[in-house]
Amino acid sequence: MSDTQTLIENRPPSVATLFLERVAATPDAEAYRYPVPAATGQGPDDWKSLSWGQAADRVYAIAAGLIELGVQPEQRVALASSTRIEWILADLGIMCAGAATTTVYPQTNADESAFILADSESRVLIAEDAAQLAKAKEKRAELPHLTHVVVIDPAGVETADWILTLDELEKRGAARLEKDAELVKERVGAITKDQLATLIYTSGTTGRPKGVRLPHDNWAYMAKAIAATGLVGAEDVQYLWLPLAHVFGKVLTSGQIEVGHVTAVDGRVDKIIENLPVVRPTYMAAVPRIFEKVYNGVAAKARAAGGAKYKIFQWAAGVSREYAKVTQDNFRRTGTHSAPFGLAAKHKVADTLVFAKIREAFGGNLRACVSGSAALSPEIGYFFAGAGIHILEGYGLTESSAASFVNPGEAYRTGTVGKPLPGTEVRIADDGEILLRGPGIMEGYHGLPDKTAEVLEADGWFHTGDIGELSPDGYLRITDRKKDLIKTSGGKYIAPAEVEGQFKAVCPYVSNILVHGADRNFCTALIALDEPSILAWAEENGLAGKSYAEIVAAPATVEMVDGYVKQLNAGLQKWQTIKKFRLLPRDLDVEHGEITPSLKLKRPVVEREYKGLIEEMYAGTREA
Repeated sequence: MSDTQTLIENRPPSVATLFLERVAATPDAEAYRYPVPAATGQGPDDWKSLSWGQAADRVYAIAAGLIELGVQPEQRVALASSTRIEWILADLGIMCAGAATTTVYPQTNADESAFILADSESRVLIAEDAAQLAKAKEKRAELPHLTHVVVIDPAGVETADWILTLDELEKRGAARLEKDAELVKERVGAITKDQLATLIYTSGTTGRPKGVRLPHDNWAYMAKAIAATGLVGAEDVQYLWLPLAHVFGKVLTSGQIEVGHVTAVDGRVDKIIENLPVVRPTYMAAVPRIFEKVYNGVAAKARAAGGAKYKIFQWAAGVSREYAKVTQDNFRRTGTHSAPFGLAAKHKVADTLVFAKIREAFGGNLRACVSGSAALSPEIGYFFAGAGIHILEGYGLTESSAASFVNPGEAYRTGTVGKPLPGTEVRIADDGEILLRGPGIMEGYHGLPDKTAEVLEADGWFHTGDIGELSPDGYLRITDRKKDLIKTSGGKYIAPAEVEGQFKAVCPYVSNILVHGADRNFCTALIALDEPSILAWAEENGLAGKSYAEIVAAPATVEMVDGYVKQLNAGLQKWQTIKKFRLLPRDLDVEHGEITPSLKLKRPVVEREYKGLIEEMYAGTREA
């Protein structure tokens, strides 16, 4: 048996056990960093640290506090908060109490929050602040199982017999532990591998969300499998901003416990650029939209500068992509990232002029990024790879505990999601669908046996709903969602996500794009522009002082975007080309339900909301 197999097969029964083992092994090592407002109330945040031992003190207090509230093993405790240190401590506390965490996105409205709390039969809600508490108050009559709400930030909150603060919960727990010091360890010791650890409701692109049941063994396996990849080590510093209510963010917390590295936690997206030079991470996970925004921002800034600076950027971007493609190809053949002398010389100049500044913006120490949740445009991936920001694409679903594939370190291949994690099996069905089997696959959908049977076969194979292809040496390339493939009236199949990704690599001002063409005789697109980028463009093009809506309606803007659409079309098959497009009056967002909290496009919602614009583009045409 290999060392990797031994590591995977000898996993503990629970992530709670894994946490106790980590605390015992390195109690004084730094575990977490988190921001707090500066003591003066002015200037940048201060960053504080918690050792594993200090984190354990709080985790055990939270666990004991929940037990004091009457929480029993496998009962659900909901967690509605943004990404912050308290989210991680609360989640670990819930699991160490033997209970299960129900994750709730803080952006979720009161109706859907109530549905999740009711469907999960959550007994306690840990709410971030008064706004999250208000949702529970509004719907309390619909939540017969909910006995208590624990509030992390107490500002503006009046406590009651059923409302207490996180600080009060921890004090109750600490008092209980003074009487029964082994209480939490006994609860952890009783946890079995099949015991429910997490209930994550899929954000879903259609219909009501389904609760995905993930037992402790899923997370224990993920922790060991991440360690087995060798992508992260104890010396790494991870910057974690992803939503922890999403499975992608959640899996990163399990991997950290096994490896023992430091994680800097701050979910404020608007603070990423400010935080990176302070944290100086070596490792970060993100969704493609972040890399697209960085790329578009750099490209738009260079374009606004005009003249020589823009020409230098365009030249450097070309060198970057060529260098990445050549070196990756050479590594595949020879095992070294080598490039011909002439290309290497050009790359060195481009690095000095452009790439070094991009790396410094990421903190200067970044060794690798992992990208998941949606497809990253290969052209953007090659750009960053050539610039020294190695984006390792991965793949997984909520139903597979997030991580099923990831690109291996030096052997990564842009445009693929890499190889299966150790212990995960994959096969491609006759229709191209990706099927997965292994210890990371969910138990099933909560209370929905029929829905579970639709995707999970009796022998353990899970139907992902994604279409892909495997290379002879095991690298997976995702081509599209099975249900998102569209067929034109001329009988041609189109993967809209592929076309959309290519446009994001071409146009530096795009934020979101939806390609439409099912049962039509040509393709159209709805395009939303990135507000900061287009406002900067407007300043330089006679539209200064105009609102976003006014800018996107201006003929000059439409003409500019049309140029990028023509550039896109030049590289597409005839039946894929965008014949008409419309610019949307605002960007797509979570609040309007047009994208999920993990930034995936909800196609049916967008197509329904902008049906008038779509029909306008096809008006007067003959549908074959």
